[in-house]
Amino acid sequence: MALSLSQRSLIEKARVLGAGSDEFVLTDEVCTYLIAVIVSDLGLCDLFPELPNNIPGFFSTGDIDSLTLEGLSFAVLVERLFGSDTNADTYFACLANLHKRRLKYQRILRTQPIPTIEQVGPRGLLQFGSLSPNAVGALLFWRKWLYDIDNRAAQETGYLFEPIIAFAIGGAPVSAKQSPIKREGKASKGRQVDCIRDRRAYEFKMRVTIAASGQGRWGEELQFPKECRLANFVPVLVVLDATANPKLAELSRVFIAEGGEVYAGDDAWTHLERV
Repeated sequence: MALSLSQRSLIEKARVLGAGSDEFVLTDEVCTYLIAVIVSDLGLCDLFPELPNNIPGFFSTGDIDSLTLEGLSFAVLVERLFGSDTNADTYFACLANLHKRRLKYQRILRTQPIPTIEQVGPRGLLQFGSLSPNAVGALLFWRKWLYDIDNRAAQETGYLFEPIIAFAIGGAPVSAKQSPIKREGKASKGRQVDCIRDRRAYEFKMRVTIAASGQGRWGEELQFPKECRLANFVPVLVVLDATANPKLAELSRVFIAEGGEVYAGDDAWTHLERV
């Protein structure tokens, strides 16, 4: 069965991340490996006799550049796969997105620059004298470098997990341009939504911290449940980390007040499994 135009578009979008010097494009050999992973996971090996049975596991090696399969036609395999399982195209898009982000973060680890003295020097005033000057200098440099690495990890993970969860529960992320939920008082402007499923509008968060911005963005966060209700959608907040703090409590109260639902921690995972 030939691929539909939407499936072809999905494949092309799934293969590319970023642009210019930051662009990642998954090769046919990488995509063929991803097909083999999906075939194995879905128990479709009998339909793909040309695929080897001993491919390395997706999370089995630190050398993710080696996760390729050569000598096979990706175009033929993906057409057969998408015709064999109705969810295979979504599975491929999610797995490709995860692999792209892994590859990008591997590049970040290899290329993240060591900070300069101009960036970290003033912070030494807080600890100067408690350690030797050399020890303070080393601490400042490495602490900033590790912070930068961790910050990039959080950023990339945030971009990754929201669409995957949306597709996993049978919904889809919606851009502001296409959103049926409009900003209050700005009917021409749509509201980006992490996931819409049936008449529910989901807001996914890995966590809500006490450091959440009180200047603009936080106000928009608090406005989201009301905008959902005005558009006849049920606002649903899903927070994977249930660590208590005033910001999470405030946001939860607003969702409940607007007729919404709140799931945090174990309740969040249970909801996602059952939805």
